[in-house]
Amino acid sequence: MEPSVSGMARSCIQSLLKLVNSLIGMVGIAMILYGIWMIRDWQRHTHGDPSPFIGPDSPPPWFMYTFLALGVTLCFITCSGHIAAETVNGCCLYSYMLFIFLLFVLEAAVTADVFLNHDWEEDFPVDPTGYFMDFKKFIKKNFDMCKLIGLSVVSVQGLTLLLAMILKALGPHVERHYDSDDDYSPDRVPLLRNYAPPPSYSVGDPKYKSRNDSWNLRINDKINR
Repeated sequence: MEPSVSGMARSCIQSLLKLVNSLIGMVGIAMILYGIWMIRDWQRHTHGDPSPFIGPDSPPPWFMYTFLALGVTLCFITCSGHIAAETVNGCCLYSYMLFIFLLFVLEAAVTADVFLNHDWEEDFPVDPTGYFMDFKKFIKKNFDMCKLIGLSVVSVQGLTLLLAMILKALGPHVERHYDSDDDYSPDRVPLLRNYAPPPSYSVGDPKYKSRNDSWNLRINDKINR
């Protein structure tokens, strides 16, 4: 049976969702690598040095761990998106769309706080490592490039949400049914439901010898006598 148009469209949307979703995973992997580098560099600089970085009253180095946690979260969202696209399960797709929506809300809240609040730096705790200030200086120095990257990431997230909604609207795969079970032999269609092989014998009225046979036997007996 040839695939239907809806089946081909569903397969195409699944492939696009996996491809676009992989871009989010690449961003997450990049954030994880940068977070690991910051942690290793910070440990190398503070090794054996009881400075304010590791004092009991010093603020925690929240920036690099937050960066690492965001990267892990993006990778988790990517894995859930691949599973949702492959299984086309309603619960998985709803969960994936919820993760993307919550990520949108977080990004919108941070962006609104930065652009609308002039004292937005006071909303974040003090970072003793100094990486937060370095990251902020890098963004100010390369604002156009960072703005383009940020818009690209948001566009990719919006596209994944749109593809997930289209895939949910298309519904699950339609099961293929055969028009007639008699048109296919059991060897060629072994997955037919409730298939029962035909009996090797036929049920009918018992067969008796014809009258001609009995008449011939009687004549032969008389001749032999």
